[in-house]
Amino acid sequence: MAHINSEIRAATVRVISETGGQLGIFPLNQALAMAKEEGLDLVEVAPNLDPPVCRIMDYGKFRYQQTKKTHEAKKKRTIIQVKEVKIRPKTEEHDFQFKLNNIRKFLIKKNKTKVSLLFRGREIQYVAAAKNILTRIIEETKDLAQVEQEPRLEGRNMTMVLGPKN
Repeated sequence: MAHINSEIRAATVRVISETGGQLGIFPLNQALAMAKEEGLDLVEVAPNLDPPVCRIMDYGKFRYQQTKKTHEAKKKRTIIQVKEVKIRPKTEEHDFQFKLNNIRKFLIKKNKTKVSLLFRGREIQYVAAAKNILTRIIEETKDLAQVEQEPRLEGRNMTMVLGPKN
């Protein structure tokens, strides 16, 4: 937190004008008088230097502009979510197409998509067939997606991650 006006504790300070030009080194009371004369505040911007650097500025306006900048930065950032679609090895064609459409919607909205193929019971024997299903998803979404994580078996799940193309 910057020190303002009477909060500044140094005896002498280097003063910078509102426009950015150096005015010189002054005793604190003289620097405060200069700032008050212009109707502005004296703000300590570099307290660790010898003598500390103080700038003449409208502190309220400065704080307002800073909050506006951070607000704009928050507005412009993009939040990437990871959506998940779960499939089984024996998923019928209509259901497969439905899930594929969901994957495509997620990728169009610039979200990463995790595709999980779940095995139950003896379905774990059909790992090759499951890999074919995931390969088919890759082929049908190659216009929108790039593979960020290749299909791999993790316990009773086979997962892969698709990311939107830039």
